[in-house]
Amino acid sequence: MLAFQMQGVAVGWNIYALTGSAIYLGLVGLAQFLPMFILTLAVGHVADRYNRRFIARLCQIIEGLAAGTLAWGSLGGWQSKESILIIMFVVGAVHAFEGPTMQALLPELVPPRLIPRAAAWSASAMQTASILGPAVGGLLYAAGPTAVYAIACLLFLFANAFLAFIRHKSPSIKGEPSSIQSLLAGIAFIRGNPIILGAISLDLFAVLLGGSTALLPIYARDILHTGPWGLGLLRSAPAVGALAMSFFLARSPLAHKVGRTMFVSVAIFGAATIVFSLSTSLFLSLGALTILGAADVISVVIRHSLVQIKTPNAMRGRVSAVNSMFIGTSNQLGEFESGVTAAWFGVVPAVMIGGIGTIIVVVLWMRLFPQLLHTDSLLG
Repeated sequence: MLAFQMQGVAVGWNIYALTGSAIYLGLVGLAQFLPMFILTLAVGHVADRYNRRFIARLCQIIEGLAAGTLAWGSLGGWQSKESILIIMFVVGAVHAFEGPTMQALLPELVPPRLIPRAAAWSASAMQTASILGPAVGGLLYAAGPTAVYAIACLLFLFANAFLAFIRHKSPSIKGEPSSIQSLLAGIAFIRGNPIILGAISLDLFAVLLGGSTALLPIYARDILHTGPWGLGLLRSAPAVGALAMSFFLARSPLAHKVGRTMFVSVAIFGAATIVFSLSTSLFLSLGALTILGAADVISVVIRHSLVQIKTPNAMRGRVSAVNSMFIGTSNQLGEFESGVTAAWFGVVPAVMIGGIGTIIVVVLWMRLFPQLLHTDSLLG
């Protein structure tokens, strides 16, 4: 995650410097979304049939090679907007396999009663990297994108080495024969469980509408009048709030009214997005993004815990793959949506519309998924 966040800052600033276009910032998100969407069903089937740790390690090796290629292109002077988009397409394909596999691996390492705490600690580790990554990436970008990409390459390879130290006995998974039915089993399971469907789809639309990450380079340079270091701070701010909240949730797991809590947290996420859209102060923007991140991690921990606890191990790869398509890819598709709406309506109206849309979705989902709203306990 440290490498991924550093690379994200560099790619965003790099492609905006090359094009000066919000559309291309959105296309970076689309390039990562398309392979995730296309490969979702195959990814889940692979994660349920083969060694999950091996799949994750292979993905991180390819991510390291992708970052190394970005560094090579930048150093050699042949980097272009097209080459960046192609490489990010490859990264999106790799993430399609890595995300669900890592999600399905976690419940093999801890008992069900500890999954909510494990999810919170996992989130805190990820958010720590999300704080340091953008900040370090923004500072290193002063030496040029090559430095950021090269260090990201090394960090991806280090992550692969660390995974080798995981020692556990993977539960036996009966490999189903490859068929259309087995490929679609994850979708069928989610459709038949309104609590999981409601949680996943709520997060999908919240991130899709409320995601403003792709437009942060424009806010940093043109609205808040700062440089790469300011962009790094803006990208880190949500992670600061998320880290603080994830530590709190790890020490004091949610015990009751988890459904209602999820809806409230997503509504706060939308409200913080609106405040950020209107801000012309760096400090106010950082504050809004911090609150946004804290609210977001609450819904993330609840969703992740519900999905993992209520899904049998033999199905976790496929269900996690669909979950990743809904949630993980919504980040990239949300970036594309933000870029397009910014080109149509302007940057500030685009982010404000997203925040308002998020609050509207919360109200609608409370009526559409009453089972989720009235869910009291993660383990119940």
